[in-house]
Amino acid sequence: MVNTMRGKTVMWLGIGVLGAAGVLAQETQLPSTAIKIDLPKDSPVAFLTLDPRDSRFAARGGAIMVDLDALLTMRNTSANRIHGITLRVVSQEVTMGGKASVCIPRLNIAPGEVFPVHIVQHLVRPTAFASGPLVEVSLDGVLFQDFSFYGPDQLHSRRDMIAWEMEAQRDRDYFKRILTNGGRSALQQAMLREMDRPQLDRPTMQRGPAVSSAALAAGERSERFAFVSFPDAPVELVDGAAVVAGNQVRAPRIEVRNRGTLAVRHVEVGWLVKDPSGREYLAASVPSSQPDLQLTAGKTVAFAQDASMKLSRNGQPLDIRGMTGFVSQVEFSDGKVWVPSSRNLDETALRNVLPPSAEALRLTELYRKGLDVLVAELNKP
Repeated sequence: MVNTMRGKTVMWLGIGVLGAAGVLAQETQLPSTAIKIDLPKDSPVAFLTLDPRDSRFAARGGAIMVDLDALLTMRNTSANRIHGITLRVVSQEVTMGGKASVCIPRLNIAPGEVFPVHIVQHLVRPTAFASGPLVEVSLDGVLFQDFSFYGPDQLHSRRDMIAWEMEAQRDRDYFKRILTNGGRSALQQAMLREMDRPQLDRPTMQRGPAVSSAALAAGERSERFAFVSFPDAPVELVDGAAVVAGNQVRAPRIEVRNRGTLAVRHVEVGWLVKDPSGREYLAASVPSSQPDLQLTAGKTVAFAQDASMKLSRNGQPLDIRGMTGFVSQVEFSDGKVWVPSSRNLDETALRNVLPPSAEALRLTELYRKGLDVLVAELNKP
């Protein structure tokens, strides 16, 4: 049933089947009636169908565990092409593990076109909140071809989707340039390098209070960052260090200065680590920790993270022998976004260290189907 209230079009789906959820011990198939799709009345996308697929839930202790594996179909109801969409997926707003998001970058959805959104999330909901839908899906933002944006942006998805789109366009232009200047053989070599990027295993993360270098434990050392400088970056890295012990690194602290003329409200710093052979890997991205950051021209600010991580490669601990930082993203107070250019990446040898953009991944998959398939794609206007 579809109701309209408070300016929103809401798909209400009852959940009477979950009345006894608190006493369930085994996993139960999650019905579509346990999911509420909530879109604003003026939303540029329309909800069409929901397939819960293999979604399941179970009560364990004082919580309901939800394994969501659902497929939504939506339609672009706007007059513009959609290049990215982010959905909020919520089981309970104030519970640890009760919120998640699904972001799909590098779309190219024409007006009127139907497209799928696959949601795979693990959520937790206290049994005290067992009444009503177990999962609510709402719209956080839509990015259009011209970089205009619609949505409440509670997750700061606007900034991320713009940055991802800029990186995607940058990388597509890079491969097109290789094809134009070097031909098919040069493009093939570039794709082989793309598929051989050095990568770490997923790091083991742990939250905890930051500890100063004066309180180092046995075997720990304070390691200073080396910095990669981009001449056109609006922010420069001034100082930084983290605590290192073997393959564990914690409490990063980085100081940055706004060397441009525009105020900055968000900065991210890419974090590379070096192994004993000198090979570098991307370990993490350190965002500015202040949600109300206003870094005006000429000012300096330091930010830190109260977290630690253990790094490994192919299941083996990585012996960290050095660290390098670089500015990977800047958002100005007017909403514009800066990311490193192709020239920045080429001149600093970062291109084959950074994780591939969504477009680079898509082009790599096309290359796996054959060089002719990739060439045809890059020759499109």
